Amino acid sequence: MEMAKKRADRCAKGVKMLLLDVDGVMTNGGIIIDDKGQELKVFHVRDGHGIKLLLMNEIKVGIITGRESEVVKKRAEELGIEAVYQGCRDKTEAYEKIKKAYKLKDEEIGFVGDDIVDIPILKRVGFPVAVADATEEVKTVAVYVTETRGGRGAVREVAEFILKAKGLWKRIIDEYMEA
Repeated sequence: MEMAKKRADRCAKGVKMLLLDVDGVMTNGGIIIDDKGQELKVFHVRDGHGIKLLLMNEIKVGIITGRESEVVKKRAEELGIEAVYQGCRDKTEAYEKIKKAYKLKDEEIGFVGDDIVDIPILKRVGFPVAVADATEEVKTVAVYVTETRGGRGAVREVAEFILKAKGLWKRIIDEYMEA
C-alpha cells in the first residue's frame, strides 16, 4: 500500500494538466432531462473550488466527454476551463489535440475517469485516476483511486492530492488561515 502511494505521489508531482471526464467524475453520473428536454447536471461546489485551486497554481484543467451538453460548456466557462472537448466518440483524438496544443508529454498529464471508454487515455497519461465508484477495469489501470465517489468531491480530492504532491498545499492552507 505504501509503495502504491509513493508511486501515485511521484506521478502526481509531474502533472502540468489535469483532464476530466464529466458524467461519473464531475457529476454522479445521473442525467436529468426536464419535461422541455433540457438537460440538467449537478456539480459539487468543492470540485469547482479544487479546479480553481489548480488553475491558480498554474496547473491547467481540461474536459473530455462523450456527451454534448450546454450545461458542461457553462460550467467550464464559470470555472475558467478553456480546453473543453464534448461529443467525443473517440476520446483519444481529443486527448492528442490537447497534448499538442499545450505542448505536453503524456507523463505531464493526469486524467480522471470512471468507465471503460476512459481506459485508452488512462493507459497513456502519467497520472491515471479512477473515482471510487469507477468500474473495476478502470480501477486496475489507475495509479490512484479516490476515496470519494464521482460528483461528490472526487475531483477536489484529486486536486488536493496533486497540490500536496507538488508541495503547494501548505501554502494554500496558510493563506486561508491568515485571511
